[in-house]
Amino acid sequence: MGGKNETEENIVRTADLPGQALNVDLCFVPLEHLDQEKLPAVSGSSGHLVIEHIASGEEEKPTWPGKILMETELDYLEAMEQYAQLTRERLVRQKNMPLIPEIEPTNWRKTWEVRAERHQVLQKRRQEDADWRTERKTHHQVTVAYRALSHRKRKEQADAWDSQKSYWAKKEAGRQEVLRNRSQENQDWHQCASMLRTGQAGNTRFWIAVLVVIDNCTRQCLGLPLFSAGAKVTAQEVVTALSILLPNDLAFLISDQGTHFRCKALAQLALDADFIQIPIYRHRPQSNGFAERFVLTIKNWLKTQVWNSPDELGSLLQEFLPIYNDRPHQGLPIPGLSPDEFANRIWLY
Repeated sequence: MGGKNETEENIVRTADLPGQALNVDLCFVPLEHLDQEKLPAVSGSSGHLVIEHIASGEEEKPTWPGKILMETELDYLEAMEQYAQLTRERLVRQKNMPLIPEIEPTNWRKTWEVRAERHQVLQKRRQEDADWRTERKTHHQVTVAYRALSHRKRKEQADAWDSQKSYWAKKEAGRQEVLRNRSQENQDWHQCASMLRTGQAGNTRFWIAVLVVIDNCTRQCLGLPLFSAGAKVTAQEVVTALSILLPNDLAFLISDQGTHFRCKALAQLALDADFIQIPIYRHRPQSNGFAERFVLTIKNWLKTQVWNSPDELGSLLQEFLPIYNDRPHQGLPIPGLSPDEFANRIWLY
């Protein structure tokens, strides 16, 4: 008689034959990647990317100013003085308050500093504009006075007038250059302010979508089509790539309920190819565990790789495919065989 732990949840059912069922998923990886940089978990099920927040080393070991009070080797006065230094961040609105380089500025403080810098820039611009208007008015007065001269007087002051015109032409050219620079500065400032408001400063990334297709019986990966459009890849593009990889005797296609799989194009493909699509329950990714586990495997492998374009990533994916299919897989009914070996063996029965 079985014990209490022998429940139906421990039973894993897989397809009986290769090509009978597939597990599919969409994986998102960065457009560019540096060696040993962790690839975050990214979900596109809702139609927009939800990206895992990767904690930094400092965040993994949280700290706060009050911890200084726990330092028993410090007497009370020393501890409180250091505590005051660490909490000076809250007094940032006071004038002439020195910054503490050891503390990373909070997002609100960055916003405040950017606005303060912007205010200084605008103040400087107002003074420059006032100086420009004064000089332009003076030039206008010189021009009016020159034109009021008689013909003989104009000839006498021709050299001085030519010098004045040359000087003013350079001033106008310089003014136009200033205005162009201001326009670019305005764009940069608005972009920076927008990123600070949304908390995205320094985190802008572009993504590539990769379609994962796993045989439910053998765990073979049948292909890894990639889409440079990343988060903007359409359901039709995903379905078209998937249709090329479908086995002839496919009976079931297991997927999550992402927008790329719950679409008319895939429903039509299911009718045409005569298979049943099985969308897993929401918040139950283990129901599509083979595809989910493969995503973890390929991301662990890609973590050690470097790429700077979709073509470079595509080459790496083609390199990984035989590596994965030819190595031993402990999750198979015959542990120690690779997916390719298991597929070849099961056809003999």
